[in-house]
Amino acid sequence: MLNSALFLPLALLLDRLLGEPRRWHPLVGFGRLTRAVERFGYPSSPDAEPRWRMRLRGALSVSFLILPLTLAAWLLARLPLLSAIVPLVLLYLAVGARSLAQHAEVVRQALADGDLALARERVGWIVSRDTSELDEAGIARATIESVLENGCDAVFAALFWFLLLGAPGAVLYRLSNTLDAMWGYKNARYLHFGWAAARLDDVLNYVPARLTALTYLLLGHAASGWRCWRTQAPTWYSPNAGPVMAAGAGALGVSLGGGARYHGQWKERPPLGCGPAPTHQDIGRAVRLVSRGAWLWAGLSLLWAVLIGVMHA
Repeated sequence: MLNSALFLPLALLLDRLLGEPRRWHPLVGFGRLTRAVERFGYPSSPDAEPRWRMRLRGALSVSFLILPLTLAAWLLARLPLLSAIVPLVLLYLAVGARSLAQHAEVVRQALADGDLALARERVGWIVSRDTSELDEAGIARATIESVLENGCDAVFAALFWFLLLGAPGAVLYRLSNTLDAMWGYKNARYLHFGWAAARLDDVLNYVPARLTALTYLLLGHAASGWRCWRTQAPTWYSPNAGPVMAAGAGALGVSLGGGARYHGQWKERPPLGCGPAPTHQDIGRAVRLVSRGAWLWAGLSLLWAVLIGVMHA
């Protein structure tokens, strides 16, 4: 536990200083491998496949992609000459706090400059909804929702699984989350083939999502955040995104959620949060909420590990 806790602030510092690798990022290579496995595992005639067999194909594909790489992380982290480097590097690669902040900052700055065209284009890089007709509030809303949700996916959940299982935990989580982003859609192609990827991500995110929501409460308007979490999260379509986004919106004191257009189809979504519609200034507040939360986790985990060490000394 002490070693894992020591790695947290170091990995966050590396992420802040370096950001994501611009070339040869392992997740880019994993994405290519995923597409190759999909070509092999996905049937040529999916309509002729029963649901159980499609799910089995997807589950086997997920296992083939995740288990060997998680095992490799475990073996590398146990090598005496690499035990101090591999966990730090893998956690650094699993955490995407700076990248998340940079994407959000471009949108915030474009809105501050009154450049709606650029803001719509760049928010489209981080959300799946149609952005071509969004106004300033809609752009700010979409950006903040992405920051809050990805605060869990790209930061807190990776930290949680690293603390729990070390380097293999961070790798297991990050790969499963990437697979969910690629296969976890409820459309005709992935509804059953991507079922295992989506369920695995739901399971791995269950506890981190609620710890993320609690973090937002501690660093924001706690009473509003708790009320929104308790009353609004159950109405959201995702069991993990609901607590995160409801608590985050309440903690920030802004209104999120509501209807949005996805792939040409209008989707009614429940409201989240409370207070006025967000502005570009609230994007910066959301980014700072995630950043402060990550450093809070690093500090508390280190303090806990030191206390445990002192008690057993």
